[in-house]
Amino acid sequence: MNMPIPKIPIGRSIEQSIDFLTLHFSFLTRGISEVIETGIDILVASMMLFPVWLLILIFSALSWWLAGRKAGILTLLGFLLIWNLGLWAPTISTLALVLIATLIAVMLGLPLGVLAALFSGMHRVTMPVLDFMQTMPAFVYLIPAIPFFGLGPVSAIFSTVIFAMPPAIRLTCLGIEQVPKELIEAVDSFGANRMQKLFKLQIPLAKPTIMAGINQTIMLSLSMVVIAAMIGAKGLGGEVWKAIQRFEPGNGFEAGLGVVILAMALDRVTQKLGGRKKA
Repeated sequence: MNMPIPKIPIGRSIEQSIDFLTLHFSFLTRGISEVIETGIDILVASMMLFPVWLLILIFSALSWWLAGRKAGILTLLGFLLIWNLGLWAPTISTLALVLIATLIAVMLGLPLGVLAALFSGMHRVTMPVLDFMQTMPAFVYLIPAIPFFGLGPVSAIFSTVIFAMPPAIRLTCLGIEQVPKELIEAVDSFGANRMQKLFKLQIPLAKPTIMAGINQTIMLSLSMVVIAAMIGAKGLGGEVWKAIQRFEPGNGFEAGLGVVILAMALDRVTQKLGGRKKA
């Protein structure tokens, strides 16, 4: 008679860890939640103070200035369409969530990418972790967010940061590693210390690759914010989720089109800031 193989208690260990953290560190998560939620409210309220037509012109002018005429016209026409569809308020909410999540992900990801590029031990630890994070299904990141922060936009930002951070780390590390060794040897011969070498040579030369990582982080943030509508995030993702629940394919398509327009506008701007040419 074959003896059953005991199951490795991975799931139980994860649940016990989450229970321990929520029990002993709930004060910390509550504080973080209040700060982030206040930031979201302030950012959304600030943008909603402007008349819609004026804010559209501001966004279009910024896109024109940062990314060129085509990006400015695309932003203008796209945002006018969003306004016409009655999706302006959800779009502003989604934009606020994406900007805050991207800011946090970049603030955490860039230093980690630099450390991974400069220290081999950090590199050996970081890369397998990033492989794990990038292959994990997006919906799984919603699970630990709920016990820590409850339902709502803060949980959406938490899961979005975890999901969207790997490209910022990986491409920052890659960009610094690709700096030609001859240039590094040249600055070493002039007596540059590690900080001078990093900020005056490696990071400037790695800027296009770093900006590509930030671009990918923004795109992943936008996709995850839509998925996070399942745990109470509002915005365009909330409109899509509402359309699914009510079986309103037309409304769902309109909200999805708003997501596409917002993604294209952000993509064009970040591409230009990275120094890449567009057709």
